[in-house]
Amino acid sequence: MNAIDLAMEIEKDGEKYYQHLAEKTTNSGMKNILGMLAGDEAKHFQILQKLKESAKADLLSTPILSASKNIFRQLRDEKNWTDLPASQIDLYRKARDIEIRSFNFYMEKARSLPDPAAQKMFFLIAEEEKRHEFLLDHILQMVSRPQTWLENAEFNHLDKY
Repeated sequence: MNAIDLAMEIEKDGEKYYQHLAEKTTNSGMKNILGMLAGDEAKHFQILQKLKESAKADLLSTPILSASKNIFRQLRDEKNWTDLPASQIDLYRKARDIEIRSFNFYMEKARSLPDPAAQKMFFLIAEEEKRHEFLLDHILQMVSRPQTWLENAEFNHLDKY
């Protein structure tokens, strides 16, 4: 299986996993963030599909961090954290680990791709996977201690990336 086919499989699996997580949560803010993550994975799949067909593909960075920052702020303002399931922390850890592996995969494969356009796209997708990992780290912190995290959050830590 070539790098693009493998990447397409990774993205499709990621989309399904985030959809699964979104279905398991009752918190509307988290459901929204997980939906955005699933949407990013679907977008990556479509871009890879275009690359495979030798079509021109552009990756426009998604506003997932700024949108998530707004959702976290809304959760704090509405004190809407009672239904953040700490029991799902392992599922979020798994999602973060998937993003780490995806980032490493894209970085490794980008270096070995002969096509400069495909190489550039793999590097760009790797950057998005890194932003997903960053977001999931903050989700893990929030789910672990929601009241403290949301009450004390200045949300500046999401601007760092």
